[in-house]
Amino acid sequence: QVQLVESGGGLVQPGGSLRLSCVASGSIYYISSMGWYRQAPGKEREKVATITTGGSTNYAEAVKGRFTISRDNANTVSLQMNSLKPEDTAVYICNAYLTKAASELSKDYWGQGTQVTVSS
Repeated sequence: QVQLVESGGGLVQPGGSLRLSCVASGSIYYISSMGWYRQAPGKEREKVATITTGGSTNYAEAVKGRFTISRDNANTVSLQMNSLKPEDTAVYICNAYLTKAASELSKDYWGQGTQVTVSS
């Protein structure tokens, strides 16, 4: 089994900051990339930021210059969110694209999500 557990969500005022973390555990052979997605009420899930094992990053246009994704170690990814806006309010979901064994193909795994609310 593979588990992704997020932490760090909460309520913050506009202009504030939050840091999300996600730890992957379980039967993991290799993680190719990790990332963060978000889903706001009534909207589809969207990619926020991703980072490969080699350190290449990719950000949604809406968060460029405000959010920073990092790999703290092989199984942990963090998202530093600065200058938060009300439109950043969503459930933030951790993703890992990984393989559980050398003989298996990689696939996506998802966490349960953590709520981020930006409001005054």
